[in-house]
Amino acid sequence: MARYIDEILQPGEKVLYSTNAHWIFYFPAIVAWILAIVLFVLSRQTIVEGLVLLCLVGSGLAALAALYWTVKAWFHRWTTETDVTNLRVVHKTGFITRKTFEMSLDKVESVDVDQSIPGRILNYGDVTIRGVGKGFERIKTIASPLAFRNSITAR
Repeated sequence: MARYIDEILQPGEKVLYSTNAHWIFYFPAIVAWILAIVLFVLSRQTIVEGLVLLCLVGSGLAALAALYWTVKAWFHRWTTETDVTNLRVVHKTGFITRKTFEMSLDKVESVDVDQSIPGRILNYGDVTIRGVGKGFERIKTIASPLAFRNSITAR
């Protein structure tokens, strides 16, 4: 399946910068996988029969939750595209139902970046693009938000 941006490029338009949702979307899945492994190891270390069963059931439930969160995060990252071309900013989310945002670079009034402390350390954040007469669009939890902002504002 081709990327959305490749399908909508106009003649003479080229992609200057692409980013995606940050890997932090996998964090709940990572925690659940660690919990599932710890519970499984505990079930092998104990000799109390009731505790073994409890640890195994807990490990199985944690693994199911981890699998769900892993697939959910992967699908979100797979179906989200954020690009800057020499003419416009394009953001697409969704697979069956699609939501797109496109703004001409000439209409961009300001680009704001919001990063928490973990966001600064791990290089992710939210970007708000304000357009002349178009309102604003907030793109949440993208990787390298400062580089994304710089690719929009540098001309």
